[in-house]
Amino acid sequence: MSKQVVIVGAGFAGMYAALAAARLRDRHRVAPDAIEIVVVAPEAAITLRPRLYESAPARMAAPLDALFDTVGVRFVEGWVETIDVAASRIALRDAEGRHGEIGYDRMVLAAGSRLAMPAIPGLAQFAFSVDQREDAVALERHLSALPERPWSLARNTVVVAGGGFTGIETAAEMPARLQAALGGDREVQVIVVEQADAIGPDLGPGPRPVIEQALDSLGVQRRLGVAVTALDARGITLSDGRRIDAATVIWTGGVQASPLTQQIPAQLDRAGRLLVDRDLRVPGASSVFAAGDAASAQTDEAGHRTLMSCQHAMPLGRVAGNNAMADLLGVPATPYEQPRYVTCLDLGPWGAVLTQGWQREVQLAGAEAKLLKRQINQQWIYPPLAHRGTAFEMAEPGYHPGER
Repeated sequence: MSKQVVIVGAGFAGMYAALAAARLRDRHRVAPDAIEIVVVAPEAAITLRPRLYESAPARMAAPLDALFDTVGVRFVEGWVETIDVAASRIALRDAEGRHGEIGYDRMVLAAGSRLAMPAIPGLAQFAFSVDQREDAVALERHLSALPERPWSLARNTVVVAGGGFTGIETAAEMPARLQAALGGDREVQVIVVEQADAIGPDLGPGPRPVIEQALDSLGVQRRLGVAVTALDARGITLSDGRRIDAATVIWTGGVQASPLTQQIPAQLDRAGRLLVDRDLRVPGASSVFAAGDAASAQTDEAGHRTLMSCQHAMPLGRVAGNNAMADLLGVPATPYEQPRYVTCLDLGPWGAVLTQGWQREVQLAGAEAKLLKRQINQQWIYPPLAHRGTAFEMAEPGYHPGER
């Protein structure tokens, strides 16, 4: 009877986990029918989530079916509902509501994350987001319909709630998107609300002067040291009692790992991620590996841990898929390490800023950094072409796109 490596999720981590597992299987000349690799996800496509703050988000996806066929990976369309670690089985539901089960010998949980939605009155009803493709498409539809409303400052105002990485990129892009929707050089107002006392609190002081310069040049206002306490159809209320009237509020208040992580009998961090060992195995669940936003892994000997970003998701996927297959083959695993850390933050028409290291020292800013950001967004994060050799090369643990 054949064995199975099942990968839950087809995002950056899930896709590369499948390719890495197929690569190692091929390298050891094991037939696909001896060890089957199965990817379970709602669609055979990867959402280019880092680009969803841009216009035309409906195009921010890349098909995976031909790629999976090329390397001998079977795709199963469905939503995983339960994971039974003791029985090594997952239960899923397809688009027609039919239920089924799949057994596994090794599993890679790469189910991603979702936008955190705290219990703020009106948040679920009135806020937009750029978290998932359908969310970003709904926002774009809303922006396109704004000209149908009577003129008002509120109609021409966008509030971005959250001044972290996603919030900054969204806010920097929004003046141009809003003007394009409204037509011409209409007066628009974009306001970032951040409860910390500084913009980009998690990015530290290194890139902050560049971020502030860019946002100032784009006319993006900041309300710092206050939180959103309520939303309604006309705008938001802040923790200091003030109101901002706005027809558009975009919530970027952080993400939480997929709830599926809670079904694994193991330790989770505050974001709901599974704490994994250096091989990306889940302690206490020996047949389960985790990657991407579902995993918290140590990146280096200094003790830094992965962030919920594609920069870490892709290498995590490569190593988790490789090690799940290695475990079945009885060959040595490849410990995960990623000491190199960079940040490239898009700052809209102004440019971008590139930092290096966990202290985020600025290396490039403005137009030069924007060229690199475009390369990242338009090339590096895309899946390989459906070519076996190229796919296996890009799935090798330790691969870095800048070294291609």
